[in-house]
Amino acid sequence: MTGDRLTSGTLPFRLGCAVWGYPGWRGSWFPANIQPKEMLSTYAQCLTAVEGNTTFYGMPSPSTVKKWRLQTSSPTPSGTPFHFCLKLPKTISHQGLLMPQWAQALVFIERIQLLGDCLGPAFLQLPPRYSPQYMDDLDDFLGHWRHCTDAKLAVEVRHPDWFTAEGRDRLNRLLLSHTVGRVILDTRPIYRNLAPDDDPQHLSQRRKPDLPLHASVTAPFSMVRLITHPHADSNGTYLDEWANRVERWLKKGINLYFFVHCPVEDHSPHTARQFQERLLRKNLAVPHLQYPDLREGTTGETEGGRSQLSLFSPGSAES
Repeated sequence: MTGDRLTSGTLPFRLGCAVWGYPGWRGSWFPANIQPKEMLSTYAQCLTAVEGNTTFYGMPSPSTVKKWRLQTSSPTPSGTPFHFCLKLPKTISHQGLLMPQWAQALVFIERIQLLGDCLGPAFLQLPPRYSPQYMDDLDDFLGHWRHCTDAKLAVEVRHPDWFTAEGRDRLNRLLLSHTVGRVILDTRPIYRNLAPDDDPQHLSQRRKPDLPLHASVTAPFSMVRLITHPHADSNGTYLDEWANRVERWLKKGINLYFFVHCPVEDHSPHTARQFQERLLRKNLAVPHLQYPDLREGTTGETEGGRSQLSLFSPGSAES
């Protein structure tokens, strides 16, 4: 592969944020006068996937899911369908054991399949109290999921015992046996090497957990959630590390979904842009994003000093 840039269709990589309609993006990424009903379609013309946390708080109606698909019906900048990676409702994941909620899970599966080719992996986030002692329950749930649907599923765990050597290995074997992905949560940028008075989550209602990074791939796809710091200078080391890891995984043919979060969500699209630039510098054929900076008085320059518009247009990935 050295010296030859792969064609864009050969690297299955999608980049996105946790939400598509954050009001603080008006004027810095979205047009200042954008209406809420226009945000999803505008988002989908810039980024190629979204985490879709809205479903964690309630089961979407069939009409809502159909509307989401209609609003993202145009191809993404890469020419591929936009993908939703929707989180299972907390009434399924956060009520104790999973199997007693299987009837609800079936409804959720039915609903998300209305997205058609816009459906990415669904996302089961387990609460901190769900420990390895419930492994049999998780095994049953994943077995039922794989038996009744082809929809992809990824699992995020938060109890500390999943992050011991034994817990990690048991979970990875279980996920591998069901061809289920492991959500890779990286919170290091908001916990490591911070000044004593630097708490980027001080305004957050739901703090992210401080857990070890387990970058394990247990399926033909992987979902990464990188929780970044509001100050760009605090993220560079982690973005570089992830760019190297993503390069290795893409060249192995792993289908990657990479989501950028921030406790101050205003910054997430711009950090995603910085990560995209790192991948382009590696001569990787990842999708080119149409990513204008609409703020008044800005030059549109990125970290490297080049025009942001040219960085995310075809043919501009030279080193």
